[in-house]
Amino acid sequence: MDYNRVAAPKYPDGKISLLSSDYSSLDLKERLITHLSQIVRGRDPYIASGGHFYVQEYIREELEQWGSVEIHEFQVSGKTHYNLILNLPGKEARPQQFAPILIGSHYDAVPGSPGADDNATGVAVLLELARAFATQAPTHPVRLVAFDMEEYGLLGSAAYAAYLKEQQQPLRLMLSLEMLGYCDRTPNSQTYPPGLKYFYPNQGDFIALVGNLPTILDFRHLARRIRQAGIPCQCLPVPSRGEMVPQTRLSDHAPFWDQGYRALMVTDTAFLRNPHYHQPSDRIDTLDLDFLTGVCRGLIAGVGNLV
Repeated sequence: MDYNRVAAPKYPDGKISLLSSDYSSLDLKERLITHLSQIVRGRDPYIASGGHFYVQEYIREELEQWGSVEIHEFQVSGKTHYNLILNLPGKEARPQQFAPILIGSHYDAVPGSPGADDNATGVAVLLELARAFATQAPTHPVRLVAFDMEEYGLLGSAAYAAYLKEQQQPLRLMLSLEMLGYCDRTPNSQTYPPGLKYFYPNQGDFIALVGNLPTILDFRHLARRIRQAGIPCQCLPVPSRGEMVPQTRLSDHAPFWDQGYRALMVTDTAFLRNPHYHQPSDRIDTLDLDFLTGVCRGLIAGVGNLV
């Protein structure tokens, strides 16, 4: 299938319940493929600056369908970089000061890799969450953030987490969407940091939730919704900001842990499963698009009804 030739699906005129099981998986899958076909390309901010700018503009234009996009600027070695932010309201019955759920994913990729799983899948799901929650308001306000410079040391998320802390802005929860589309159902396809293999399955067919201890109740809620969407889900609560298991700190949730926020990562476990991690072979045709669609459906339902 030539994914670059998939026509962009038209959005329906009327509102539909994106939080229900009646929502069309086929339509969602087609839109995810459309996003991937635009995002999957070289997009390192220095080595592939043209692709990086193209993807940045694509994200901005997609988010602008649902509201005003804010720009958070930060500096790295004298160069200005941008996090893109869309705020969506919660249900009208909720007070305006209700703390938002921040959902983030990074849009940069390492040099030499088109970054299909890392992290075009996370961005594609972020864009579909924007559509879902603009169409049907979630319980909490939602703040969707596309982070830059993750591959250079979580720089975009670190700058934004520090900004929120300085401004004393509360968050209900931070979710980092980090590689969501690789699935391998063969035995022994999943590896783990030392000691964890005794507690988790050896097949890489699940999505993982990795969070600090205050997120344990959120684990239960989100995992239930993801499983209802047909996707196995495993949870790993980590103490001490993940310092005992450094592999749990390798995404944009970690700066929010460091600033004292409740935060968790949603991930297919990256290099612990995916042999295409940071390689030229990280392409759309290596992804399990049904798995990705199920993860997205589960997150729409789970985040939309999080109390």
